[in-house]
Amino acid sequence: MSLQERDSKPCPGCSSCLIEPYIRCITCPPPSVCICLQCFSHAWEDGKHQSDHDYEIIANQFSILDPSWTAKEELKFLEAIGDCGLGNWQDVAVQVQTKTKLECERHYHRVFINNPRGLFPTLPQTTVVRTYPIVCRVSEDPPRPLKEAQRADMAGYTPARGDFNAEFDNYAEHDVLDIYFQGEEEELLEELKMAAVDIYSERLQERQRRKRMIRNYGLINISKIQMTELGYDKITKELNRCLNPFIKLQTPLAHDKLLEGMIYENDLKKEVKRLQEFRRNGIVSFKGARIFDQLKRRRERSKQQRTNQLSQVLSSLEDPGACCQMLQRFALIEAGHTELPPIIPSMRRTAPPLNLQEFPGFEKLNDKEREMCASVRIIPEAYIEYKRIFQAEYNKLGCLKLKHARNLIRIDVNKTRKLFDFLVKECVISTGDQEDAQSISSGLPSPS
Repeated sequence: MSLQERDSKPCPGCSSCLIEPYIRCITCPPPSVCICLQCFSHAWEDGKHQSDHDYEIIANQFSILDPSWTAKEELKFLEAIGDCGLGNWQDVAVQVQTKTKLECERHYHRVFINNPRGLFPTLPQTTVVRTYPIVCRVSEDPPRPLKEAQRADMAGYTPARGDFNAEFDNYAEHDVLDIYFQGEEEELLEELKMAAVDIYSERLQERQRRKRMIRNYGLINISKIQMTELGYDKITKELNRCLNPFIKLQTPLAHDKLLEGMIYENDLKKEVKRLQEFRRNGIVSFKGARIFDQLKRRRERSKQQRTNQLSQVLSSLEDPGACCQMLQRFALIEAGHTELPPIIPSMRRTAPPLNLQEFPGFEKLNDKEREMCASVRIIPEAYIEYKRIFQAEYNKLGCLKLKHARNLIRIDVNKTRKLFDFLVKECVISTGDQEDAQSISSGLPSPS
């Protein structure tokens, strides 16, 4: 039955032509009963069909190959190609009715000819969970690479020819290139030529053996192998790596069985050790084993938590206030409190004194200047330059304020304050205030 005949089938309830979507009964025997949505909403039924029968909704207004083409249009398109012939796009478009001649031609070439992903989308398959995964499989040819980088990952393999760009022992043909037989009279020369041909035949057999091994073990598509190995645990990866040198001594199936057996042996060893641990702890039932495992996991989490807490406390030993707050926080956690106060550092970490002996200009400073530069972390040449700037400005104005001094040099304001107070205390500069004069005469630091 063609698509047009199926669409023109009348509804038995109202005798109108069925237009998708419509309802088809799956309980009634063939021929199936199809009714329109209006009759279905009024619970139409006759002697054969009842309103409580199971049904399905028939609708082809969804896309399967192209987002701009519905399934109904795809069916009309394929039927039109079968009726009108390939290339007769004008008649095909007339039969499709909803697409133009150019759209039909482009759709055919884009979806059915030059589709890099294949004609039909890849549907998710139900995967069987295996306890022991098979690593090696007989592989089909990988898809044709779209980029040169993908071709390089496949070691130069060309799926279209089933061959490599550079074969194993690629120059084997050069040794027999100039050999020819023309009824040689010397028997020794003929035997040498035959020996060279036999050697060349053995080299070709080795080449074919290696290609067959690559195909049988699925070693062409490197990206597929890497994605498969991501699901293996550490022990399986190590076993696979150790058994790789033996793949040339056995078939892929035998290699898989060997690998599965070794993984199974390792799992049995783990289970035996687990049962021995239960026996050492006096566990004699499965219920007791489950309780033991739960308590063991709880102990491991508690141990890891205490280790993390200890590392946090050790990292905050330089700040006694933060350390005390952290210990109080841990005590509240142990007591079961959920609302915890934030940890506020009580003091800033002080940087260690700077070693000035390796910097130039160290010998130009006296002991007090060296001590001040080391604690404030100012190198000697920078201190000498700052001191010169302050002295020049002081000689120019007759006094120097801290606010003005901060505008003369662009460094940290705390360092500027300490440097300014030190120069005032050492009578290098003066602020001009009476308190400053008293502090200078008394040897105390200036309050400013």
